[in-house]
Amino acid sequence: MPEPTKKDEPNGQPEESVAPESSGAPPPPEISLEVSPPPEAVAEGKEPVETDGKKPESTEPVPVQAVVAQEPCPAVNGSIQPQPGGVGVKEQAESANSTLKEEGTCSPPPPDDAKPAATTPSPTPQPDDSVPVPAMGRKDSVWSLGEGQAPDELDKPVDNPPLSTLLIERPLSGAVTVGGDITFVAKVEAKDLLRKPTIKWFKGKWMDLASKTGKHLQLKETFDRLTKVHTFEMHIIKAKDNYAGNYRCEVNYKDKFDSCSFDLEVKEAETGSQNIDIRSAFKRSSEGQEDAGELDFSGLLKHRNQREHKQQDDTPEVDVWEILKNARPDQYEKIAFMYGITDLRGLLKRLKKMPKEEKKLEAFAKKLDPAYQVDKGGKIRLVVDLADPTVELKWYKNGQEIRPSPNQRKYIFEHKGTQRIMVINNCSANDDAAYSVVAGDEKCSTELFVKELPVKIVKGIEPVKTTVNERIELECEVSEEGAQVKWLKNGVEVPTGVRSRYRVKCEGTKHFLVIDDASRDDTGTYSIMASGGTSEAHIQVDLKPLKVYQDLQDMTVLLGQPIKLHCEIYPGNVPGRWYRNGQLIQPSDRLNIIHRNKVHRLEIAASSLHDAGDYTFVPEGYSQSLSAKIHIIDPPRVLLDSLNFPDNTVTVVAGNKLRLEIPISGEPAPRVVWMKGERVILESGHRVHAETYSDHTSLTIEVTEREDTGNYKIVLQNEAGEATASVKIKVVDIPDPPEAPLVPVVGGDWCSMTWEPPKYDGGSPILGYYIERKKKQSSRWMRLNFDLIKETTFEPKKMIEGVPYEVRIFAVNAIGVSKPSEPSKAFTPLAVTSEPTMLVVDDVTDTTVTVKWRPPETIGAAGLDGYLVEYCVEGTNDWVISNKELTEKTRYTITGLSPGCKILVRVKAVNAAGASAPRTLQHAILVKEVVEPPKIRVPRHLKQTYTRKVGETVNLVVPFMGKPRPKVTWLKDGNPIEPSQVSIRNTDSDSIIFIRKAERSHSGKYDMTVQVENHVDTAILDIQIVDLPGPPRCVNIEDVWGGNVALVWTPPKDNGNAPITGYTIQKADKKTMEWFTCIEHYHRNCITITELVVGNEYFFRIFSENMCGLSETATQTKKSALIVKEGLQMKTQEYNDHDFKEAPKFTQPLINTFAVAGYNTTLNCSVRANPRPKVIWMKNKITIIDDPRYRMFSSQGVCTLEIRKPSPYDGGMYTCKAINELGEAQVDCKLEVKGGFTFYELMQRGVPLHLIDKYMTESKVVEQEK
Repeated sequence: MPEPTKKDEPNGQPEESVAPESSGAPPPPEISLEVSPPPEAVAEGKEPVETDGKKPESTEPVPVQAVVAQEPCPAVNGSIQPQPGGVGVKEQAESANSTLKEEGTCSPPPPDDAKPAATTPSPTPQPDDSVPVPAMGRKDSVWSLGEGQAPDELDKPVDNPPLSTLLIERPLSGAVTVGGDITFVAKVEAKDLLRKPTIKWFKGKWMDLASKTGKHLQLKETFDRLTKVHTFEMHIIKAKDNYAGNYRCEVNYKDKFDSCSFDLEVKEAETGSQNIDIRSAFKRSSEGQEDAGELDFSGLLKHRNQREHKQQDDTPEVDVWEILKNARPDQYEKIAFMYGITDLRGLLKRLKKMPKEEKKLEAFAKKLDPAYQVDKGGKIRLVVDLADPTVELKWYKNGQEIRPSPNQRKYIFEHKGTQRIMVINNCSANDDAAYSVVAGDEKCSTELFVKELPVKIVKGIEPVKTTVNERIELECEVSEEGAQVKWLKNGVEVPTGVRSRYRVKCEGTKHFLVIDDASRDDTGTYSIMASGGTSEAHIQVDLKPLKVYQDLQDMTVLLGQPIKLHCEIYPGNVPGRWYRNGQLIQPSDRLNIIHRNKVHRLEIAASSLHDAGDYTFVPEGYSQSLSAKIHIIDPPRVLLDSLNFPDNTVTVVAGNKLRLEIPISGEPAPRVVWMKGERVILESGHRVHAETYSDHTSLTIEVTEREDTGNYKIVLQNEAGEATASVKIKVVDIPDPPEAPLVPVVGGDWCSMTWEPPKYDGGSPILGYYIERKKKQSSRWMRLNFDLIKETTFEPKKMIEGVPYEVRIFAVNAIGVSKPSEPSKAFTPLAVTSEPTMLVVDDVTDTTVTVKWRPPETIGAAGLDGYLVEYCVEGTNDWVISNKELTEKTRYTITGLSPGCKILVRVKAVNAAGASAPRTLQHAILVKEVVEPPKIRVPRHLKQTYTRKVGETVNLVVPFMGKPRPKVTWLKDGNPIEPSQVSIRNTDSDSIIFIRKAERSHSGKYDMTVQVENHVDTAILDIQIVDLPGPPRCVNIEDVWGGNVALVWTPPKDNGNAPITGYTIQKADKKTMEWFTCIEHYHRNCITITELVVGNEYFFRIFSENMCGLSETATQTKKSALIVKEGLQMKTQEYNDHDFKEAPKFTQPLINTFAVAGYNTTLNCSVRANPRPKVIWMKNKITIIDDPRYRMFSSQGVCTLEIRKPSPYDGGMYTCKAINELGEAQVDCKLEVKGGFTFYELMQRGVPLHLIDKYMTESKVVEQEK
């Protein structure tokens, strides 16, 4: 049954009866009414509206309680299942403290029929889904104590997004009573979708309802293949108070998205007013409500029975609402805390929405009832009693003034004393509105509900039996015009959209369902449903009888020609399917299926062998079929082109098996004959035989011979024709071996060889040759080339000199490699040596020049007999042999030269193979004596103190340079050296100092001087001969206490010419006098010996130690130390801390150093000081600061200065200075950077003498300036 208010009718806005004249008074505020059933119906538990179409017994208006509207009532989309006790309207309490009156509720519709549990499917939405204007004008209050939609957000208009291309029907807002069921429906058209879209249902902004399905929530999805529509349904079963709130539906498909929001209102099913304890209503959901969190985790509202039980047991003693109304806003928090209200924010919103109490009406003695109810077509009387009859009275409908009109009998106004009566005749849906009466400044309001009568079916639909493609029209007549009906097929609502094949029309009280082009799928039970009853009938749609006007015909088609199968049947609009050999035929590029009216054709553009077979045409929906047979024929053909044989010639190697397969075609399969000349090759042959198959024929020769070469003919025959072809077979073999090669030229490690091609090439051109060689004594041949050589000459290389070799040849064609040729005659490679290396000038005098060289890098198997030295005067090319006979030495002096002349010198190496290429000096040599200043090159290990033990041998070699005839002298500590003590041997390039058995007296500084004419160079060698040290001079027992003994001693008188490195302390018991070592390598002169045995008496002795070892004897204490028992007290002496501070002192000085230009060098020294000193490095008395060429290090007292890639400029005097608060110390050294070349080096490089003289002179000037 439709809703009584008719606010959601899709047929448009209902008309209102308003008097033509209108006053300028502002419209009064809107009032929403909530209709209650008659008391009799409530008492008897009956529904307030009859479901069988009869009018209720009483037609008098029913008074109801008025409620001030707060929010618009949401439209209902879905099915509502009222409870048996539900009456569809609510009676509001008149009390000011009534929570429901303050909140306001939306009027739910009365039950549709006598079956409260039945679910009414949601109607199909019309194209215009907007809410009618009357429904939008009225406001109903929607209150929820849950966490759904906040009260302050209810006043905001809901922005409904426009319909997208996905949702063709969106779920609409709805209302349901507590315990009832409701369904929300969303539909998506799947015409342009390749797969099912994804849908999600949400409550609020975030809660996904897919995880909440159960006994109260079910999600369902269906798909209609006829309409191509996906239907998504959300069923809420036995709704609870906390289910109310805002819901959202989201649909996704690839990059498309659509969403829709809707509201659900849950109403109380009770009839009387209730008092709500706000102290429990405004508590958080965490306080343990039973149904909290089922859909929205709020649970702020409890079930109805829980609230009733709460009212019975815990009735509030005070009216908190009255306290809050009379209190100041700053006292709200204190009052809420006092009465246990935790949701203060919701309480403040509720107070803000509460209507203010109106003053008592003084103009009305009796005001209108809150609401009235009347049947459609009936009459209603609205009566008010005025306190002052003279007051002007005006009636309003939905805020518009109602004026009387003489020609209109809709509204009748009556005056009876102080009563003012307005009669509304022939009530319709347009009269369902809010009415108000204004008397002076006072106003009284009410709401009128018009109840519609059930629509009955006067004439039902009749059964129909027809055939396909016919028009079907179902007709039904109802009791009222404009009534809403619903057409169903097999219990499912018939879609009537724009794209639906069903059309619905209405003519007065008659309703029609039209199917223009019926099909077999339209067979079923159709029913029409009205509010007062239903009617149904069965429709049967059958096929029309099949008639064959032209059957399929058998065909024989030549391969490649088109195929056309044709048949004619009736009815003409019946589709069908084609089959070949039982397989369904699908249309393609070469196969076309045509259906035009009665004609069905199958056309194949170019036939193939696969198209042969049995063809069948089966009309759709019929068991009868049409058949024909297609036979394909093809003339025989030999397909030689597919083999890609050049000139149809097949080449085979002699001795191999040949199987030649030739593709053939033809339908039916042709007969094949092979022939060579006039001889027919049979299938039963032994060595040569032929075979034939369906798609090819083959010729097989088991072992090919040279006689098998020739032309072979193939003949094919079948019923479609004859074909011939020929194939040439060529048998080839490897070539004959070439003749033995010749070796005309032989080198040091190579030779040159030639040969002639083989006489027979094997029937295939010679592609190249392989060469092999071996030593004559060996039997293993080695391949020399891996790539074929096309010429008939070759030069083998990388042979060993003096070893005889042999070579041979292989010929290669396309078939393979021939046998090897006969080996060549043996030959032995020999070669001269390479030129001598490193030819330099060793010495030059006024009449002689001495040169030296090194042997050749490569001598060869012929060996080296000697060298030949030649020279010539510069400017001429007359080379003179200096040595008539070969010299085996690598040094030679050319004599008999004229002083002052310049000569060029060259050297040749000679062996059995001849003389090598000469090695010539790059520059001419000036025959003149050259003075070379002396230069002592002290070895690195002699630049520091040279230390040896007594008795060891001292053998030092000091090289030097200088010409001519340098003079060497030695001094020890400034005195000449005794030849009996030290042996000295001098040569032109070095000096040797030798001491057979070193003694301590040999220690000292040795001065070496080298003099060449006026040039002098000196060097100092520091030699130190060390021995074992003597024992300590005196060892005393300083003190004895407990098990400890303090010893003190003095250093030894003789330290063995080396620093004392430590001491070894030993102890011995007086009874046994066996010595035991207490400590070794001890550095101090005092020690405390601990852990001595009480009662024993000990002696102590101490050994001295240096780098040579322990002293031969030890110094023993004169007195013994007796370890007494405990209880004795030791006299302690006052102890003064030792002062370890000392001024800087260098323990290792800097040493004069020679550095090579371009190579890093370091200067090292060690210093001892406390506190730690500051180290400063200086060059030539200038402090080195932030110079990137220098790096300074200091670790554990070792100071290092690193000079990066020094140059001659970096030479000089370097100083290391250490400074602390107690003093300072410094050490110096001399650094000399050798960055130039010596005379000898310049001569080796072949520099002219005049340039050498200039360079040496400049070097001397630089040294003198330094």
